[in-house]
Parts: sequence; structure tokens; C-alpha cells
Amino acid sequence: MRIYQLARKLNLSNQELLKVLSQLKIKGKTSVSGLSAQEIKRVEGKLVKKKPSPKEKGLIARTPVVTLLGHVDHGKTSLLDAVRKTNVAGGEVGGITQKIGASEVECKGKKIVFIDTPGHEAFTNMRAHGAQVTDIAVLVVAGDDGVMPQTIEAINHARAAKVPIMVAINKIDKAETKLKRVREQLSKYDLVPEKWGGETIFVEVSALKGQGLDEFLEMILLEAEMLELKAEPEGDFQGVVIEGELDRQRGPCITLLVQKGTLEIGDILVGGSTYGRVRTLINWKGETIKKAGPSMPVRVLGLSDVSMPGDTFRKAKNEKEARQIAESIKEKEREKGLIKRDVFTLESLSQPEEEQKTMNIIVKVDTQGSLRAISDTIKNLESEEVKIDILHAAVGEVQKSDILLASASQAIIINFNTVASSANRDLAKEEGVNIRNYQVIYAMIDDIKKMREGLIEPRYEEKEVGEAQVREIFSIPKAGKIAGSYVSQGKMTRGSKVKVFRGEEVIGEGVIGSLKRFNRNASEVLTGLECGINIDGFSNIEKGDLIKAYESRRVE
Repeated sequence: MRIYQLARKLNLSNQELLKVLSQLKIKGKTSVSGLSAQEIKRVEGKLVKKKPSPKEKGLIARTPVVTLLGHVDHGKTSLLDAVRKTNVAGGEVGGITQKIGASEVECKGKKIVFIDTPGHEAFTNMRAHGAQVTDIAVLVVAGDDGVMPQTIEAINHARAAKVPIMVAINKIDKAETKLKRVREQLSKYDLVPEKWGGETIFVEVSALKGQGLDEFLEMILLEAEMLELKAEPEGDFQGVVIEGELDRQRGPCITLLVQKGTLEIGDILVGGSTYGRVRTLINWKGETIKKAGPSMPVRVLGLSDVSMPGDTFRKAKNEKEARQIAESIKEKEREKGLIKRDVFTLESLSQPEEEQKTMNIIVKVDTQGSLRAISDTIKNLESEEVKIDILHAAVGEVQKSDILLASASQAIIINFNTVASSANRDLAKEEGVNIRNYQVIYAMIDDIKKMREGLIEPRYEEKEVGEAQVREIFSIPKAGKIAGSYVSQGKMTRGSKVKVFRGEEVIGEGVIGSLKRFNRNASEVLTGLECGINIDGFSNIEKGDLIKAYESRRVE
């Protein structure tokens, strides 16, 4: 066993372990020298083992979940295929893993689950949904290519998801491979090899020749051992959606990764606006099973709809409860869609819960020469009150992955002398991401100063814009309650926020979901006219109530 392996096993840094060796007078050892069994026993005896806490009772070690990330053509898929062929638990995988979105590998009697993802865009998108899917991110870097733009992107996405990073240097069979250069390049991004005194595990592999695969799997298990991954199979169930599809014959199918508890046939699940009774469970090999425990990926049949990746499922007591929860969430989602999403701007971005405010920024520039200059300029605008965190900086156009990272991290994209496609501009608008375009550095500096100085939480006041008296109530199937009303002041506008008064008391709030004049939809109805109003978020309206529409305005 090497020193850095023992250090991770004992939950020590390399320096801490070397200090213990010095105290034990085990001399002449370096971070790459081997230790004898007797020396290892002496080191372990020197350390006090951690006693399990009461909370850990009932917990069992669980299988680590791993995702491969990296630049295109650096061998992520080839590496995963090579691992499957040599160490797949239970036989040949075939095409099953492409459907399930996961595969299970066995090494020295222990299992590892690999999640198949279409790339690190999906990886961060999962985080945007609030789901922590993977335990370890493996950064695959081609030894002949070295660090490339998507390599840096992958590092930033893994760090945004707050998971430990391992490095697999691939294609070591090629004559052009330069291992030292790759290590030096990655060290610039704080991924320093353990052999160099750092904390990052580096493994050298060749997916093509099958070299280094056993060590690759052993290092994953070592990292997992350090993380002390545990779960309670008898506790409350939680599973996260990896992918979903609509099967023509079997209906909605979702792939769940079990995170907590155990899932069994007959259980009633609810996740977001989807619910149902589990009719069938299919494991990664295509076999029908009766139950699935922690870290197990499983296809689930019997739900009401196809869920989105990142959605979290839990168990409900019965189908009635599950249906009520799902319908309530669906109603809230519909209301949320009617309310304009707040867009992060340089003038309004704030984090009032922290003592020191933080601005998250993504930088895209036109040339490599200006990348460092722009990034340094932005970083130099930090102050004691405001920290500036550059999550990602790269040369080239604004990509979908930039927008997803900005959405997940509440960041602004600084776009210097580059462009964003119309599709990506539409995506940014949909995700509420602010892309700021600049051609002059002074304009950019002025805007960031405004952002820095405007990070104090803005104050808003409500201004009434209209009143309507409820004269009659109509119940319409599917549409719900419609308040036949007379606009006595101002105007009623579809999408406006409203409060409902009964006498002097506010009895409810919501948003005008639909507004009609006679049988026609209207965008607004002015003073002196009658209309039909349906309020999303409040249905207990009665004849004689008063509806007041208002808008929030910032107080300068």
C-alpha cells in the first residue's frame, strides 16, 4: 500500500501521515514509497478510531455512485465500456445500460454504480433541480490532448455540484501522451496529484488496451471508503429520477436511483406532479425484481406520467394522499408559470442571508489573450463587503452548458466580444439567466461596480392598480370558480397579483389566471366595465368580496 492510499484510508492528509511516521521514527519514507504490514499496523495503532454516533446505528455502507466527465473524444464512453466488459457484475450488459442509464460494476467483491449521462450539462442541470445524484466525479483527460475547454467546464460543473473529483488520464498507450504535462495543467486548477503532495487521486489508464482498469476501480473504492457512504435501508424512502421515457406498450417508465430506504412492488410513490403505485421494478440487467435498496438504479412502471431528471420521489400512505400531493404541486407549478420569473440583473442581485455578499459570474471572451485580463479585472473589483466568484471562464460563444451552470448557481454571464445563438438566448430567457454583452472593458467595469454597490437588498412597496366588486359567482367545470365582477377603480389585468377582501379582512391572495368580457378572453378590463375573473391560488371567493389588484415597485 502506498502512503497516499493509507492516508486516505485513515482520513489524513499526506503531510499528517508523514508527521505520524516521523513520530514513530519510521524514516526514509516518501509519498510514493511502500510501507510494510508491520509499519501499517504501528501507524493504525497510533490513531484513535472514531466511534460510531447514535445516529449511525442502523446505517449500512452503500455502493458509491460515479459519473464520468470530460472533454469530447477523451474516452469517457470507451473507458466505461472497457470497465463493463472486464468487471460487469452478473454477465454481459448488452444494450440494457443505454436504457436504464446506469450500470453496475464489481471489483474485489464490492460494487460501483456508474451513471450514464449525456455530459456535464445534464450533471449541473440535476443540481439545478436540487438533486445530489453522484458521489464521485471522475474527470477523464486524454494524455495526448491534455486540458481542453470542456475539461475546464467539467471541473467547474463538478465543483458546482460539490462532489469530490478523481482524475483518469486516458490513452497512455499513445506515443504522444505526456503525463507530466497533464498533471501540471490540472494543478493550475487546484487538482494536484497525491504523488506531488496534493489531495487528488490520479490514475493512468488505456481504455483501448485495458491498462490500469483494476487500479482505476480500486481508487474509486478507496475514495468511497474515505467518504464513508452510508444509508438506512429501513428508513424513509427517497429516490431521484435519472431519466424517463414513455413506452408505447407499458406506459410511463422512469429510472430511479434509490438514495434512502427500500423500494418495493406495491409501494405508492409521489414526486412532483407524478404519482402512482409501483407495478414493476426492473434492474440494470433487465431482470424483474421485487425490491431495490440504496444506490440501486431501477426502472419503475406504474406511475401517472414521465418525470424529469432530477425530480425526487418519496412514498405516500395511500393513492388518495399521493394524488392530492401531486395535484397540489401541479397547481402550484401552473401558478408559478403565470408569474414572471425574477431575472438576475447587475442592479438587483443580492444574497441578504450572508454577511459577505457574493456575486457569481461566468466569463466568456473572444480570445485567449483577453481571458486572463478580463478575469483579473473582474476579480480586482472585489471588496470587503462583496466577494466575486468566477465560476467559469473560457474562450468562445455562450453555450447551453454556460446557461445551465448560471441557472443552477444564480450567476450572471459576462459576454465580452462574443455572441450567443438565438436558441441559447431563448434558453437564457427561459432559465432567467442574465447575459451581459460588452465590447468596451470600461463599460463592463462600470456595470460590475453598480452590481457591487447595489447588493444591498432592494425595498419594494405595493401599489394598488385596480378594484373589482364581486357581484355573482359561477362554477364552470374544469375552470373552477369565476367571479362575475364590476371594475370600480383602475383596471384588472390578466397575470396581475390580487388580494381578496371580505369586509376589512384579507382572506386570500393569488394571480388573475383568466379574465373575460362576456365570452371572450381579455388582457385587461378598465373602470366601469363588467368581467369574469378566475384567481389562481384562491378559490374560496364569494359574492360581495372585493378584489384588489396591485403591483410591486422598487423604492429607490
